[in-house]
Amino acid sequence: MNKFIQNIKNIWKVEELRKRIILTLSLILVYRIGSYIILPGVNYDALAAANEKGSQNALETLLSLFSGGGFTNASIMALGIMPYISASIIMQLLGMAVPAVQKMQNEGESGRKKINNYTRILTIVICALQAPSYIALYVSSKPGALPEHLGTLFYVQSTIVMCAGSMFAVWLGERITDKGIGNGISVLITVGILSRLPQAFFAEITYSKDNPIKLVLELVTFMLIVMGVILIVQGVRKIPMNTAKRIAGARGAEDQGARSYLPIKVNASGVMPIIFAQAIMTIPVMIASSGGAKGGGTIQKMLGDPHGITYNALLALLIIVFTFFYTAIMINPRKMADDMKRNGGFIPGIRPGEETASYIDTLVSRITFPGSLFLAAIAVLPAVAYAAGITSGFEMFFGGTSVLIMVGVVLDTLQQIETYLLNRHMDGLMEGSRVRGRRSPNEISI
Repeated sequence: MNKFIQNIKNIWKVEELRKRIILTLSLILVYRIGSYIILPGVNYDALAAANEKGSQNALETLLSLFSGGGFTNASIMALGIMPYISASIIMQLLGMAVPAVQKMQNEGESGRKKINNYTRILTIVICALQAPSYIALYVSSKPGALPEHLGTLFYVQSTIVMCAGSMFAVWLGERITDKGIGNGISVLITVGILSRLPQAFFAEITYSKDNPIKLVLELVTFMLIVMGVILIVQGVRKIPMNTAKRIAGARGAEDQGARSYLPIKVNASGVMPIIFAQAIMTIPVMIASSGGAKGGGTIQKMLGDPHGITYNALLALLIIVFTFFYTAIMINPRKMADDMKRNGGFIPGIRPGEETASYIDTLVSRITFPGSLFLAAIAVLPAVAYAAGITSGFEMFFGGTSVLIMVGVVLDTLQQIETYLLNRHMDGLMEGSRVRGRRSPNEISI
């Protein structure tokens, strides 16, 4: 414990790290304040009263989770950074099909800047489309939340304000990434998730105050789930790789080659398959609720309950499918094999080129399957927790996107902090810790 306290003091001693942490906390505070600034013309009291009476559907819960409550508050940041995430996904998909985008991806830093600019423009377009829908479909469904006589000016004004709020949130995230600690967009999402944890936890304590053993078992189960998520998130399959001997320099100095590793993550797709699957699951419910399909009541009954067996079985199946799909986007075995061949590297016993690409593709497929099963299990855990008697607000922290995002962002942030400490010849955060990202010298990234 004394070692840990000393490491915390070391963090504060590093001036650059101290400034980055203070800046990150300051920008997070600004983001949290923005999520409580209500849109002009919206009656917050009526909105809050309507939210207390009605229950949120799966899509509303997901969007509210990512926006830190700004979605249900009808704040200027109601859309949060979801439009930016959607734009980023679209650009990644275009990178597979559009040669011009592929060319920009291969141009290095200059290409990355171009893609970022197009992503921001696409974010504004998505915001302009989503903002009027948010007012018409969500806010207007709350009795008394909107003025009686709505005109075009109100929709235009609200759209501009919400677009500005969403882009401001993106700007905060980029500033955290450049000047602060951690990936800014992910940090803001995590803050929005954690903001709901204290209230949900105290509600669970109140609900289980007559059964303390149940509360202890819940906390132990939660810790075990987090440990399992950490294990899978950090899990990698290291492919041994050799580099050929080189002769360089005027005197013919020889490079005897080196043994290195090509790490393939067990969960290379991250949390995106769960987000895709949950978004698609809400589409039939939205169509059925609008009366656009026959048998809408049956569809709402089967897919409208996030704790139901049918909903979770279909959700798990979609997650497995999307895990393979998104992994195929993130990992390109042919490109990896070509880069390896160009740099004089090879996998022992495997011929460079096509055979190497086939070997990597087979290996990725084999480790992706258990990774997809893990994601599916994590996604349905909240329903299992709810069936076990855990309250509706607290059960979402037992799995799903909440735990995956929180664990991933915390590990990434700890990695950056530990890197600062190690670069200044200080110990890591914890003795014997292995935060993913502290690669050994013979391990390369993909």
